[in-house]
Amino acid sequence: MPLRIAYFSIGTLILVLSAQCAAAKGTGLVFVANEKSNNITVLDGKHKVVESFPTCGRPRGMHFTADHQGFFLACGDDDTIAVYDIASRKLVKRFRNIPDPETFDLHPDGRHLYASNEDDALVSVIDIETGEVKAEFQTGEEPEGVLITADGKIAFATSEAANLVHVIDTQRAEVTKDIVTGTRPRRMALTPDGRELWVSAELSGIVDIIDVATLTSIGKVEFLPKGMRRDQVTPVDVLITKDGTKAYVALGRANHVAVVDVKTRSVIDYLLVGKRPWGLRLNHDESLLYVANGLSDDVTILDTASDTSLVSVPVGQVPYGMLIDDE
Repeated sequence: MPLRIAYFSIGTLILVLSAQCAAAKGTGLVFVANEKSNNITVLDGKHKVVESFPTCGRPRGMHFTADHQGFFLACGDDDTIAVYDIASRKLVKRFRNIPDPETFDLHPDGRHLYASNEDDALVSVIDIETGEVKAEFQTGEEPEGVLITADGKIAFATSEAANLVHVIDTQRAEVTKDIVTGTRPRRMALTPDGRELWVSAELSGIVDIIDVATLTSIGKVEFLPKGMRRDQVTPVDVLITKDGTKAYVALGRANHVAVVDVKTRSVIDYLLVGKRPWGLRLNHDESLLYVANGLSDDVTILDTASDTSLVSVPVGQVPYGMLIDDE
């Protein structure tokens, strides 16, 4: 299998990031990847835009490095995963020849990145120390969401076109099961106890719930905000709070975020946000929910205690992924 050569060695990456880690950790900055304007917008803790810098072709998924001093960025049109330093906001490394990456998850070992390759119907595993693609797993068409269990034994990947969640055994390095979901599965979240996998099914307007122990479907949550038609409800991102009591689901064309009681699987509330919310992110203490609105080119920030909107901040064109540096 070919080696993916980066511009910088991993030793250089570690030195660069380590030299600036004190300034980077806990900055409170929010990084927003804008898919159409090919840049990243940076917000401060007061919800003000403090910086915007160009990145790459079609920036989408984002994930912190294991040491939290940098972040990975999927560059879909450049077939690249880039690494940026948080403190300086400078590019420090590229993993090239990664076909059309969209989202990814970092294995708990901190070394292996599992990335969906949308156009090639693959999940690839990249060794971030060597740049080598260690494995490739065939999926259905248009894989998107990737999520690894806390023990690192299973990687889940959604296939939008095949209506499947693929189960990858990371130790045996093989796909061991395909789980049928609603139409067009997109993103996923695990309950804190690791027992349930919640999967958004965009064109079915639901979240499927999968039992992780048996790898079978055990329920679903349906959505219909007041005044909306069912075909307008297109859930994408889903988050579950650390205590496992609430889930937040971005409802796409319905222009709302649903608040769900995890135990009863019932909708508590619908929160009006911008146009076509896709991405969600909670800050560290979960007092604020950030919502990336793909068709109004802004980020809505919600107070989770009162479930009210604080402000909507214009960013770049078609905001997709977000990270909050407040840990």
